[in-house]
Formats: sequence, structure tokens, C-alpha cells
Amino acid sequence: MVTISDVAKRSGLSKSTVSRVINNHPYISKEKRELVQKAMDELGYYPNPAARRLRGQLKSTIGVIVPRIVNPFFSYLVNSIEQTAFEHNFQVLIFQSNENKEKELSFLNLLKTRQIDGIIMTAIENDADTIHSYTQYGPILFCNEYLNHSTIPSIRVDQSKGAYLGTKHLIEQGHSKIAYCTGGLFAEDGKDKDRNQGYQKALNEAGLSLNPNWIFVDQHSIEDGKAVLKQILQMDNRPTAIFTGSDEVAAGVMIEANDQNVKVPEDLAVIGFDDQPLAEMLHPKLTTIKQPISLMGKKAVEGLVTMMQENSSNPENIELPVELIERKST
Repeated sequence: MVTISDVAKRSGLSKSTVSRVINNHPYISKEKRELVQKAMDELGYYPNPAARRLRGQLKSTIGVIVPRIVNPFFSYLVNSIEQTAFEHNFQVLIFQSNENKEKELSFLNLLKTRQIDGIIMTAIENDADTIHSYTQYGPILFCNEYLNHSTIPSIRVDQSKGAYLGTKHLIEQGHSKIAYCTGGLFAEDGKDKDRNQGYQKALNEAGLSLNPNWIFVDQHSIEDGKAVLKQILQMDNRPTAIFTGSDEVAAGVMIEANDQNVKVPEDLAVIGFDDQPLAEMLHPKLTTIKQPISLMGKKAVEGLVTMMQENSSNPENIELPVELIERKST
């Protein structure tokens, strides 16, 4: 392991001078700062925040990776994470991946360079092996999304049950032509796999076949929901109900339905996922699957803090319950 002594030797300066540069001490010349930085870059040396915290110079820092902070689900989740982190004397940095693998890797690299002490990933873009390779640099915890069979701990809800409950509810309302939106791909493995399976399980139990024309992938926003409704209206064989996968997408479907004189739920029943405050603001009020967002954020921080304090990489996975909230859109 590279030490401050190695940096001093490479730069031709004393250890005390190198230390003052690292700690941003005043009265150090620009030339000496550049020499130290050059030596650090050449040696791959990164200052140890843990040691600086022992001297009272830094708080522990948790990085939180979200796909899009403008999505209210992630805004509420981050709010819970930040409040809980503050109670544990941790500070939080928010990183927005925009579902980009390279951006996600750049955030994970902050563990390697010791700029953050742990990461909560609320979205996952890279594969399990890639993400796991960064656990040697610090603790990583999944929150909301997760990878099956991964050793990285997770705080999540029963996604399969949520999709199953929502689809079964639509079937019980008399619907047999049920469209489905997913934030990922409708594939055997990958993002939203468990939700996909829950949807199909409910269809299979009712003896209903899956219509691939009614599957909408990579749906996230209100604008996406509007586009989905427009596509449905162009179909000769239209679904009479839709499980949207998020309250935002559901809102888009309902807004566009109103603009197109499509009555909800008479012409099209709509169900969301999350139970954001938005669900009660829509007209009619949105039936949805409730996720305990605040509790999820709280448990994520508590799990990561345990990993950091006990140097444990495998705390217990926690699966939180989901609940069908029946309102007027179905």
C-alpha cells in the first residue's frame, strides 16, 4: 500500500509538507502543491478520509445513486435517507446516473479513491460482477432495486407480489385484456424481472394469455405514460386495463386519457405503483401499490452504517411489505 512517506520521497519534500498539502494548509506554495499532486497521481495515492475523521476533520459520507432525482419516488426516498443519515452524524452526497453505466461506474470509483465511505444504490445499471468488484473499497448496499443471487445486501419490497396484487385486482374487476408497463425490459433476467413474473403469475392463474403488443418497456415518466395511452388508442385490439409500474406513468396515462375523452375507469382502468402523494391528487384518485418509501430509506442507512461500523459485508437482507391501495381509477 502506498503511504505518505512514498509520496514525500517521490516529490522530494518532507512528510510534514506533504501532510500540509493534503490537508489544504495555507502558506504552501503552488509549486509544492503541484509536486505533491503529481507524486500522488503517479503512485495512485489517495488520502485516507477515515484517518482524517479520527482527527475530527471529516464526517463520514454516504453516496446515494439514483436514476433521476426528479422522479418523486426517489425524491421521497432520498429525503428519508438524508434524515436518517443526519441522525447518525453522516453526510449524504446524491449522484444521478440517468441510467448510464459509465456514470454509475464513475460514482463507484469514488469508493476506490476514498472520497466517500459507502454507497446506497437505488438503481442498478452494471452487472453483479462489476459492482461486486468495488466492495473491496467500501460497503455497498442496494435499496429499492436489487440483483437476485448477489451477495450485496439489499433493502427492498416484494416486487413480484406487488405486480401480482395489482394485476389480480384488475382481473377481479372483470378485466381480461391487461396492458403492462415496466421501467426495464420484459426479459427473463434483468431489471424488473420479479415484477414481470408477478404480472405473468396473475395472468396464468386466471387462464389469460400474455399479449406482447400490450407490454411497454423502459417507461418512467409522465411523458412516457402519455405516449403509452396514444399507442393504445391506435390499436385495433385495445386493452381495457393497464398496470403502469409507477404513479408517474399512471399519471401520464390518465392525463392523456382525459385529453382524448377516454374515461377512467369506464374505458380504461389504471393502476400505479408507489403510492406517492400524486396518487390522491389525480382525478379519479389512483389505485396503486403502496411501497413503504420512508421505512425503506431508514433501513438502508441503518444497514450501511452497520456495515461501516462492524466491517461486515453481509448484513441481513430485508424485504418490506407492499399493499394494494384501492381508489377510484379501477
